[in-house]
Amino acid sequence: MLDMEIREYIAYLSIERGSSPLTVSAYERDLRSYAEFLESQGVASLSRIDRDAVLAYEAELVGSGLAPATIERRVSAIKGFHRFLVREGISAKNPTDSLRLPKVPDTLPDVLSVEQVDRMLSQPFGDDAAGLRNRAILEVLYGCGLRVSELTGLDSGGLLLDEGFLRVVGKGSKERVAPIAGAAADALRNYLERGRPELAKPYAKPTSAVFLNARGGRLTRQSVHAIVARAGLSIGVENLHPHTLRHSFATHLLSGGADLRVIQEMLGHSDISTTQIYTHVDRAHIHDEYISAHPRARLKA
Repeated sequence: MLDMEIREYIAYLSIERGSSPLTVSAYERDLRSYAEFLESQGVASLSRIDRDAVLAYEAELVGSGLAPATIERRVSAIKGFHRFLVREGISAKNPTDSLRLPKVPDTLPDVLSVEQVDRMLSQPFGDDAAGLRNRAILEVLYGCGLRVSELTGLDSGGLLLDEGFLRVVGKGSKERVAPIAGAAADALRNYLERGRPELAKPYAKPTSAVFLNARGGRLTRQSVHAIVARAGLSIGVENLHPHTLRHSFATHLLSGGADLRVIQEMLGHSDISTTQIYTHVDRAHIHDEYISAHPRARLKA
């Protein structure tokens, strides 16, 4: 059931919308799960899907103990799917038309303190190719705020180090430039000059990838996750995630006085509301600034 309709929608997301492969894959899984549930409930055709059937599926998701954000994504996928079917004339009705997305409680991203980052990046990594690469990875993730997919997808043609930028491909295959300077630029140059040539094996297929594995191929997301997790353990932080370094990058920029719109541009957020979560993370800094700057904030009545 819904197999053809799901394939058409997935093709639309991939080709017309230019959604990233990860997004397309997640939406396809979500819709396959939805179709399986409908079949289990005896809903055998598209015309028989009504609001109650969709609500029953949402209740099933809630009862399964999934995270609220996961439930929101799955319901969002279903709403987009049904809107597409009506717009294309495949279906006459949209059973999700009046359905509201489940509210996701505000969650603040984990961040490292500046002191934790300094301790992590000041430790010895070794002077071999892997050590130079791992230091460069950590410095670039934190120093440029890259997503892990942007880091692993970085090609030599995207290195604009003399201009102080990296050209990266973000979500939805959107290209942007990320500034790079200081420790991140130095670590990357050291790796490119002394580490990458050693990793680029003569027997391996030539690649333009910046970050290579021990076999001379492009480094995978899983390998980057492992490198970051090991670095976290060195400072007593378990399960450190590459995205935590991106969150820390944004939070520390805000603490340093960077404009929110500038941070939005550097992170590659299409909507400022996505970036605004960092204003919540940095409340303590905002309060301190208020106390130190306002002429009457320290006076007692």
